[in-house]
Amino acid sequence: MVNEEEFNELEENQSDEEFSDTLEPEIESVGQEIIAGPKSSSSEEEIPAPAHKKPADEVEEVPAPAHKKPADEDDGRAWFVIHCYSGYENKVRHNLEQRIETMGMKDMIFDVVIPTQEEIEVKEGKRRSIERHVFPGYVLVNLILTEESWYVVRNTPGVTGFVGMGNDPTPLRTEEVAQILKRMEAEAPHVKVSFKAGERVHIIDGPFNDFRGTVSDIDMDHAKVTVMVNFFGRETPVELDFLQVEKS
Repeated sequence: MVNEEEFNELEENQSDEEFSDTLEPEIESVGQEIIAGPKSSSSEEEIPAPAHKKPADEVEEVPAPAHKKPADEDDGRAWFVIHCYSGYENKVRHNLEQRIETMGMKDMIFDVVIPTQEEIEVKEGKRRSIERHVFPGYVLVNLILTEESWYVVRNTPGVTGFVGMGNDPTPLRTEEVAQILKRMEAEAPHVKVSFKAGERVHIIDGPFNDFRGTVSDIDMDHAKVTVMVNFFGRETPVELDFLQVEKS
């Protein structure tokens, strides 16, 4: 007879063999899957092949961006004319420049110009240089016209209004501005004299000093004047410098 201890030992051995017989097929199956790699599934989406890349010489060229105009050509700025009392042009410019600064309008109002030209004045035999206003009572302003910029300029002390059609300020044309600025930049100053053709003058310098005569011609380009002088009973033309004569 088999005793209880031998029976238990026999039962344990039998269980181990059954467990081993069950586990080995599963281990072998997993090992085969690892070696063979994962199986493809019919439900998985296929990854498309990359598109064919064009050769370098077939690549489409990207067009260059269009040329952009400078800010001062396309931001709406223009030159306008404002009217003020004659003789107050410099005061108006000073007042307006102060308002531009204090009211933060530098990005809307850019420049204030009084058209002037250097002039040589000959008086009492003396020559002096003066700055003459080309358009007395007018000041040029370069700005972007908006309600705000209009208000700042229009309410500047001394300004009586904008020049334009009705209530609408009219900007100057480009050629008009160019002509004014060119006139201001002229190298040769304009000569102003106190006499004109046909008037009697007194010669105050040169060989004909203290003679009197009549102006027959004035050469502004060379600052010369031709005076008809009575010399030995005859009218003789004498060319003199502006400084040598004065109005009689």
